[in-house]
Amino acid sequence: MAEAKEKSKSGLISHGIASQNRKARFDYAIKETVEAGLVLKGAEVKSLRHGRATLTEAWAGEREGELWLFNCYIPEYQAGVLSRFEPRAPRKLLLKHKQINQLAGAVARDGVTLVPLQIHFNDRGVAKVLLGVGEGRKKEDKRHAIAARDWQRDKARLMRNKG
Repeated sequence: MAEAKEKSKSGLISHGIASQNRKARFDYAIKETVEAGLVLKGAEVKSLRHGRATLTEAWAGEREGELWLFNCYIPEYQAGVLSRFEPRAPRKLLLKHKQINQLAGAVARDGVTLVPLQIHFNDRGVAKVLLGVGEGRKKEDKRHAIAARDWQRDKARLMRNKG
């Protein structure tokens, strides 16, 4: 999903990325990604469509046989007075039972972490969460990632200047 935010004249995101956790790919070595549905209330969806959610401290985990998204900050929708919600409330993730068992087993067995990478709206306008199954990187791994990223940037700059 390399799409940019597509905003209409009203400033709403019709489809595309609503929120992104850019630091997650730096802090974790992502092995695979899984797309999950997200149970939201109406005002939460409206707030997401304004692109105001924060995923930097969010994580996903198992509770009572289901996967939940914890500590995701979705601010209250300012124009809506009727429905109030908790901004950091746990939100249920929608996956098939086989996927839930597979991810919960990987977390328990391998010691990996479920990291939310982005919240986006698909073509039908449904909110989805892209979860990354990853292992935490150590300090030296992060240095290696920085060096590799810098080399790729310098290499692209050299190739662009030569020809």
